[in-house]
Amino acid sequence: MHRALLALSIAVMAAFPAYAHAPRPGPNGGLKVDAGANHHVELVVSGTTEVTVYLYDAADQPVPAAGCKGNAILLVDGATQRFTLSAADGNRLTGTSPVPVNPGVKGAIQVITPDGTTAQGKF
Repeated sequence: MHRALLALSIAVMAAFPAYAHAPRPGPNGGLKVDAGANHHVELVVSGTTEVTVYLYDAADQPVPAAGCKGNAILLVDGATQRFTLSAADGNRLTGTSPVPVNPGVKGAIQVITPDGTTAQGKF
């Protein structure tokens, strides 16, 4: 009995990290992922060099981007592309990739909040 309960507990705990970081559709047409315990980020790309990242809190409410900055590290056609993200209006950070970025890109977004806290989302 105890072994079965222990095995079930381990299986459930093992499933949570995989689920928590799995990309899911965001409200702006991109993919949204967890970025630490208190943030979510949505990455929106459309085959151009323009990259937009939307910021949310843990309850999926928009977080103002004013004072935030960030970095993008994306793997595009087998090459790593690194560029900065700057605050735009609302809950958006924007940046320009050196090359066009298609939906489904893999990589990471780092966000630095005005108080110096960092959050990282992996796609």
